[in-house]
Amino acid sequence: MKRFFLVLISFISLAVYAQTSDAVVAQADTVGQSKNCMMKFGCLSYDAALKSMPEYAVAQKNIQDLKAKYDAEMKRVEEEFNKKYENFLDGLSEFPPTIMKKRQAELQEMLTKNIAFKNESKRLLASAEAEVMAPLHKKLAELLKIIGNDRGFAFIINTDNYACPFVNPAQGEDINDIVKTTLQGK
Repeated sequence: MKRFFLVLISFISLAVYAQTSDAVVAQADTVGQSKNCMMKFGCLSYDAALKSMPEYAVAQKNIQDLKAKYDAEMKRVEEEFNKKYENFLDGLSEFPPTIMKKRQAELQEMLTKNIAFKNESKRLLASAEAEVMAPLHKKLAELLKIIGNDRGFAFIINTDNYACPFVNPAQGEDINDIVKTTLQGK
């Protein structure tokens, strides 16, 4: 959703600039001057650039290792719950009402804790992923800023998810190879 709004704001800015630019060119033409008001921009696949970073594979492995640990713990508590539930069902006909209520309460408490653990592990995994990926996003943003400034771009567009289905090669430059080569060299 953020990407959509970013692209929308970019296009609105371009439209306003184009209108202003047309007015300036029209005014320059009436005075007998010609002025070139073309804006240059770069475009790239942010995801492809991110995945080309050497650090990306290490970050993904760390995230997968952490996820595997949480999954193993979830499986363990699930098996423990299932075993207690089977024992409860086996003795259901033999339990006096007070013991049955106590065991039901234990099972309910265990189920509630398991659900809470599952939700907390999802939150912790998302937080860990954001923490691990933050330096990579920062490094890529710094590189894009340098490339943008060096090439005189007004902005750089992320072409992922068909956000920008057409780029005029006379005004926009595909910088995917430049970014990948620079990232591999650093």
